[in-house]
Amino acid sequence: MNFLSLFRELLGRVISRKKTLLAFGVVFLIGVILGMLFIKTPSVYGYHLKLCDRFIDRVCYSDRNVFFIFIERTSGNVLLVGLILCAGLHPVGLILPPVILVYRAYMFGGSLAIFFTVYRMSGALIVFVLYLPIHLLIDAVLLCATALSCARANSFRFCTEDLTALVRDAVFLIVLVAAICFLEMVLLLALFHPLGNLL
Repeated sequence: MNFLSLFRELLGRVISRKKTLLAFGVVFLIGVILGMLFIKTPSVYGYHLKLCDRFIDRVCYSDRNVFFIFIERTSGNVLLVGLILCAGLHPVGLILPPVILVYRAYMFGGSLAIFFTVYRMSGALIVFVLYLPIHLLIDAVLLCATALSCARANSFRFCTEDLTALVRDAVFLIVLVAAICFLEMVLLLALFHPLGNLL
């Protein structure tokens, strides 16, 4: 069985959990809307503003090597994938995926509002060519990981077969995360960073 057929099998298992994907997709959308609605709260506004400033300074217009940014971003997102997949080891752990997704959605919604209201045209450019597509792609991978964890939670046993399946799912999702972060690195290099930052 080759890589492509294994990937199709994983995708088939994810798609078979349509209700789970839809439910968590709706939860994510609600989180985004709430993030936008509550952005005017002073403490929340300041927190979101710091996040956006950090993203612009440390990612978009940083003097750091883009490969180091790629490693940093990939590592952070791989950690989230790992936490969500590990949540599927026991039904009690399923509290973790919605917490992660709601937090990301809430921060995403608030950050979008900041980019458009504070940074205006430059913020819109960053959102449409970098922040929005990369964030949504990573969120899609996290939703896939959530669907797999929900499917696994009630029947997982610490046996070779189940552990192998878990590791295989983790490898595929990590590869997807790395590919998305690589795309982000290419976009950074092409649109925001001088060519010398590759070295």
